Amino acid sequence: MNRWLLWLPLVLFGLFFSAVATGLMMPKDNIIESKMIGKPMPAFALPAAIEQRPALSSADLAKGKPSLLNIFASWCVPCIAEAPQLLALQRAGVEINAIASRDTPEDIAIFLNRWGNPYSRIGTDATSKVQLNLGSSGVPETFVIDGNGIIVYQHIGEIRKEDVAKLIKLLEKAG
Repeated sequence: MNRWLLWLPLVLFGLFFSAVATGLMMPKDNIIESKMIGKPMPAFALPAAIEQRPALSSADLAKGKPSLLNIFASWCVPCIAEAPQLLALQRAGVEINAIASRDTPEDIAIFLNRWGNPYSRIGTDATSKVQLNLGSSGVPETFVIDGNGIIVYQHIGEIRKEDVAKLIKLLEKAG
């Protein structure tokens, strides 16, 4: 009897570990619903991230034309992966504005020189305050904003080739 009691903590740990591992590998819901969809862009005014592009404010996103707002960082590997898709969206006539999160002007300039600059305006969010107010928890994230500054859609993670057509459709619908 005493021998089985010695094994009891190990058995309980194994059951606990199995339950946690199962929950992590098979979450109940893999879609994250944004609480900002249908709401106006939170008010903000960010300084220019680089000299070559103007600063960005929430008022810039409510000038009658739908646009994308991309949150990125030079230190973000998935941001590199989405760069060709952002350039493709720009070539398709999409206005893309950006918020550079926790970055330096020098690193942003190097990133954009290397991977391309599809942005009309780039604001720098050194403390991630605006990013957090948008409900964004990481980079990259992209928002579809209608012409009145209302958030229509939030794309979490990098934009992939298969996402480009969907984003263009959402922008056309938001117009």
